[in-house]
Amino acid sequence: MLGVFSSRIVSPPDELVAAGCRAPSPKTSADALVKRFLETNSSSAVSMQIGEHVQFAYSHHNESALKPRSLGVKDEVFCLFEGALDNLGSLKQEYGLGKSGNEVLLLVEAYKALRDRAPYPPDHMLAHLHGCFSFLVFDHSTSTLFVASDQVGKVPLYWGITADGYVAFADDADLLKGACGKSLAYFPRGCFFSTAVGELKSYENPKNKITALPAEEEEMWGAKFKVT
Repeated sequence: MLGVFSSRIVSPPDELVAAGCRAPSPKTSADALVKRFLETNSSSAVSMQIGEHVQFAYSHHNESALKPRSLGVKDEVFCLFEGALDNLGSLKQEYGLGKSGNEVLLLVEAYKALRDRAPYPPDHMLAHLHGCFSFLVFDHSTSTLFVASDQVGKVPLYWGITADGYVAFADDADLLKGACGKSLAYFPRGCFFSTAVGELKSYENPKNKITALPAEEEEMWGAKFKVT
């Protein structure tokens, strides 16, 4: 799965910007990144342009049967999801979804509750998600991005910065490496990033801080984010 966001939506993380400047390496534009994704997964790829500053894409190519990918939208809230929730049934009851509701619709409703029931803390909502997952939620009505990964990191997620300053999220590190060079990092497990909050935070350990350490030159990563 792939999500690409211009700097009007997401400010590039300072640590990844610094990593790209410290160890320059070839990069491509956001459009070239999306094009490469579509070409690589041409038989099953689906892409979606959301306004002028956001693109989503996903494919069932090489998909795990236990961790499928899906894309959905409701009330201008878009969700790109990979994985499976073990407690989907109880969560559907909690959020008033019917029997046909899936993880994407559940995440849309959970996000809307988070958005509309302030001060409803993100760590409280995310801690109730049991299973393996990574997801991107984009609220087109407010231009808000919400990203999270499960507490064990069973569905890897990576983020980086393209040549034209877009922030890209994907489950394929090699895909981003070709577009983001050293401005690339593993998205830390048990954490979330929200443009409404304005920073990367741990929902597994809400009181802990997240620090970014420069990676070694020989590594493909530019930085490593750790909960301390």
